[in-house]
Amino acid sequence: MPTVYITAPPEDAPSIAETLLEERLAACVNELSATSTYRWEGEVHRDEEAVLLAKTTDDAYDELVDRVRELHPYDVPCIERFDEADVLESFADWRADSVE
Repeated sequence: MPTVYITAPPEDAPSIAETLLEERLAACVNELSATSTYRWEGEVHRDEEAVLLAKTTDDAYDELVDRVRELHPYDVPCIERFDEADVLESFADWRADSVE
């Protein structure tokens, strides 16, 4: 089951997280503050961002990605999939029950 790593502007992150939960595309979304340094259009930028870690299922993953792309203000949003090789069974059961 995947965890999806998403970066977003701090002002947009809460609504993205809440939408994923309301639409049952994620069981939980953790939001962390971060400073990102990156290259964009040939220049180095440094911005405050939020990191969202969305716990989802294999079945909901594609729809979650599509929804984040619709909601996200960036032209090229960071959306990365982490797959667990090992996860606590009770957590995996809770996540599967929480995502449709």
